[in-house]
Amino acid sequence: MTRPVFVSDEVAKQVLAWPAMIAKLRDVYAVEHPPFAGPPRTLARGKGIWMRTLTGVLPGGSVMGVKQFCFPRGRRVRYMISLFDQESGELKALLDANTITAWRTGATTAVAVDRMARPGKARVAMLGSGAEARAHVRAIAAVRPIERVTVYSPTPARREAYARMVVDELGVPCRAVGSAREAVDGASLIVGATRTLDGKPALEGAWIEPGVLVASIGATLPEHFEIDNAAIAKADLIVADMPHEVMTETGCFQTAAKDGITFEHKFVTLNALMLGLADDRLRAARYPMYRSVGQSLQDLAVAELAWREAERRGLGVELPMELAIKSD
Repeated sequence: MTRPVFVSDEVAKQVLAWPAMIAKLRDVYAVEHPPFAGPPRTLARGKGIWMRTLTGVLPGGSVMGVKQFCFPRGRRVRYMISLFDQESGELKALLDANTITAWRTGATTAVAVDRMARPGKARVAMLGSGAEARAHVRAIAAVRPIERVTVYSPTPARREAYARMVVDELGVPCRAVGSAREAVDGASLIVGATRTLDGKPALEGAWIEPGVLVASIGATLPEHFEIDNAAIAKADLIVADMPHEVMTETGCFQTAAKDGITFEHKFVTLNALMLGLADDRLRAARYPMYRSVGQSLQDLAVAELAWREAERRGLGVELPMELAIKSD
């Protein structure tokens, strides 16, 4: 029996690379998922606080595990992933999942974009300028050449800093603009990596032109909003990592349902898309959308990569612990 190791956030940043993460996630979603391989998340709530847990058994992999993260009263979110061996049940690693969470989301979106977007250079509209927005532009650049990026977020200094990062790091023209409407003008790919808490969506369906792919990943809870009713009504194909959670546990779709908009028939799982089971629907779609709330399999796939690469480089910290085995 080997002792588990701890992989810090800094080590995860050091050992993870976009091509490897995207390839790993493409493989995970291109095999059939057994029932409950990545079941729905659980969300425990207190007074102004919550704790979310995602569990999974990685299809085609060697690990199973749990991601936990908390939103405390101090509003300083922390994440942790535990990985167990599928054969022996040994605890193999504990990982700080801060960067893993942002990067696995971007890498999964890149898998969907690569499958759903039109060929050729992408004209990206980025709504948001935080960690997810930074991760997403890097991930998309790994699967598509980017012609230009236009970014909007409410704080001028943050969107200007984002534009400088894109130019300096990716060598792609990037312009910061003063409204979401201006950002999406002429885009071929709209990425929603933001959320509002006042019920006012960041993206309006009236702005979306035929053939433009919308990737919406920012709003994951009932109190979060990112796209309006018109965007949901207009979409004729919605690919989601967890369709039921998107439909029932996000503010955008809860509001649309209350207002009488039907959308259940539009949904396809990301797993079905990558298995080739939605090819006809994808070809026919004029207003395709990718919608994500996150899934445990994404966390476990990227965490396994980080753990194995950290071990290979000798960067994991051995923990002085082992778990007792239940006796009969």
